[in-house]
Amino acid sequence: MAEPAAVVPGLLERYRAGEVRALSRVITVVESGGPQAHALLQQVRSGLEGVARPTVIGLTGSPGSGKSTLTSALIGRLRASEKRVGVLAVDPSSPFSGGAILGDRIRMLGHHADTGVYVRSLASRGALGGLSARSMGVLSVLEGFGVQEGLGFDVLLIETVGVGQSELDVAALADHTVLVLTPAGGDGVQAFKAGVMEIADVLVVNKADLPGAERMGRELRAAQMLGPHDEHTFFPPVVQTVASRGEGSDALLAAVQAHRDHLGSAGLLARRLERARFELRSLVQQRAAALANTADEYLLEGVASGRISADEAARQVLGLPT
Repeated sequence: MAEPAAVVPGLLERYRAGEVRALSRVITVVESGGPQAHALLQQVRSGLEGVARPTVIGLTGSPGSGKSTLTSALIGRLRASEKRVGVLAVDPSSPFSGGAILGDRIRMLGHHADTGVYVRSLASRGALGGLSARSMGVLSVLEGFGVQEGLGFDVLLIETVGVGQSELDVAALADHTVLVLTPAGGDGVQAFKAGVMEIADVLVVNKADLPGAERMGRELRAAQMLGPHDEHTFFPPVVQTVASRGEGSDALLAAVQAHRDHLGSAGLLARRLERARFELRSLVQQRAAALANTADEYLLEGVASGRISADEAARQVLGLPT
């Protein structure tokens, strides 16, 4: 396995010292995959032990709900409090070229000259969970940036690709998950039927200057009561925002803090253990899929003809006892 120094001499040291160009280079290497990426990422993560990590906030919701504009508004409020902000924005990629429009960068151009803000866009590359397959590694890189000089990020914002009900992965990565809805997206009960409702820690009704915003807020609060709950249940706060005018950003950040207070240190640790479990499960699934693709024709013919079961074939591929 190649050593990190084989990528660029001194790259890891400059990255830990808070050099932004080194951060970008490390992300590029990690996103590319391969032995050098694995070795470099391992070195990055070894430096995270015992280090206070930034707060990770995930924003998800359907296309057109205003996630990018809301993210930009949150950056403005966090910077007003002198917080250093990192943004990981996942854009949809072309099924033909694999490239991405990276529209999130366009909406966040107002922060491009601010040295306290770093925005990185990733192509989804066909990932169905709202995040790029490399997002977990890139998130670790952002967490470990500048740890030597105390120049790291205070808050990391993750914005998903915006594909609807399949955007569940963000909850496994983020400390706090914000679901962004709009009055034009249907009533609160319809929204509650979507799988993403179950992962939300904060509900945002964006574009609250449109008709129906108040009604949707009431329906969301009422719909929360339909599920099982007791006196210890945390009901996700419902916040109204008009991101295009920066309205409601303070209330949203206060709602995130309320959820953090509810979690406490034990709850936060449990979430980060689940993040590790999610990453482990993802890697196991990837490697199992790679093994399945190497299955020989005789085995496949056996499954197709009914000579052996798919379960038995899977056990053979994985080297498990049949």
